[in-house]
Amino acid sequence: MKEKQDKHRILILGGSGFIGHSLYKELQAYFDVHATYCHQSGNFSENKVFYNYCVEEDSILDLLENIRPTVIISAIKGEYKCLLKTYREIVEYILSNSKCSLLFLSSGSVFDAKPHYPSYENDTPLSHSLRGKFKIAVEKMLLEHIPQNSVILRLPIVLGVNSPIIFHLRQCIRHQANFELYPNLIVTATTINKVCQQIHYIINHSLRGIYHLASNDMVHHEELFREITSKIADKLPIFKNVFSSNEDRYNALLPKHNLLEETYQITIAEVIEESSLNEEIISIS
Repeated sequence: MKEKQDKHRILILGGSGFIGHSLYKELQAYFDVHATYCHQSGNFSENKVFYNYCVEEDSILDLLENIRPTVIISAIKGEYKCLLKTYREIVEYILSNSKCSLLFLSSGSVFDAKPHYPSYENDTPLSHSLRGKFKIAVEKMLLEHIPQNSVILRLPIVLGVNSPIIFHLRQCIRHQANFELYPNLIVTATTINKVCQQIHYIINHSLRGIYHLASNDMVHHEELFREITSKIADKLPIFKNVFSSNEDRYNALLPKHNLLEETYQITIAEVIEESSLNEEIISIS
């Protein structure tokens, strides 16, 4: 059994979700890890390091004072107004507890109003969508109030054999249902395993700043999912082409200024390979 490190007590907000629970499984052997769940019960309610927390109903301050984390990882979802209140409370807590840091999982939606080029860490965010505007608001809050105690982790499409998108693709193949492709959309991607490794590395090395946890190269959305489909099945779903423009558009985060070591980088070819492994069913427990 691996000996847990004493230097961090980690709280994962949204620990019952796909990304949050994957992070819990990655980190719990090395650190003192706690996590939250909201509506789920069963194994989560029986696990003594999982706490029931809903952003629409609860204040996060009581939980923070109880756990006293040194690292908070936020993969939580909810109503944007309530989430903003939660992040204000987290900032308030960190301002009074300087040894605590926040890793905020942001996304490429912060650049969805800049579709003509891929986006890098130092580019100025601009968004038309509610999701993108919310992520920008949180990023701005962290950079203004706790820049030395926060890490902004922008994620592209997150795949992997057990990811929701690949699960949906397999279901569409089985049932001959529609799976949407965006032929004119250029994207980057990653896998859940790589994201967990990268975040583990960032915690170990106390890194700060903005990171694009995305592949080093790009691919058309249609090509990405046709290639994965060809590797996981002999038949196809009903591919439905969706065109939002007559020209190529980018929803592509690229790492450039804050590069992790080569071991912690990934390519589209590796994303496709890992996402098309033999199907596994991994329960959340």
